[in-house]
Amino acid sequence: MEPMHDTSRRRILKLLGAASAVAGAISFGAMLPSGAARAQAPGMPLEDEKVADTMKRLFGGRAVQDAGDRIKVDAPLIAENGAVVPIKVDAELPMAPDKYVKNIYIIADKNRRPLNAKFALTPEAGKASIATNIRLASTSDVRVIAEMSDGTLYGVTREVKVTVGGCGG
Repeated sequence: MEPMHDTSRRRILKLLGAASAVAGAISFGAMLPSGAARAQAPGMPLEDEKVADTMKRLFGGRAVQDAGDRIKVDAPLIAENGAVVPIKVDAELPMAPDKYVKNIYIIADKNRRPLNAKFALTPEAGKASIATNIRLASTSDVRVIAEMSDGTLYGVTREVKVTVGGCGG
């Protein structure tokens, strides 16, 4: 049998631990912006954001120039599973210390949150080349935009069809 003072001490320690956990959760919750503030926070996507809003949020009013054949996008014409769509991007753009591909963005027009991925690069990469899997909600145009270190934007668009039940959508 434990002495009486040990039981009281354990009980107090348990209460202090629980109070600390509650206080930590409350203070962590206070650091997070509310739903309205979170939607308005700079750089944060809205719940359902239009592609034009995404482009404005990411690039302001800067125009995206057609990259022509300087950006090659390897993506399936028809994706059997929209949850896993492989995409590879090779940008034949400068990668010198004074001018280089700073970021590559992948944007799917029909996703609830159009920005699928953003890759940050440095001249040390040697070549602007990335590969990843993206998620597509449905058949959609997929935009690949390369942002240069001087702010210039180059882009290409490819349509990727997502099959539903074995039929192109």
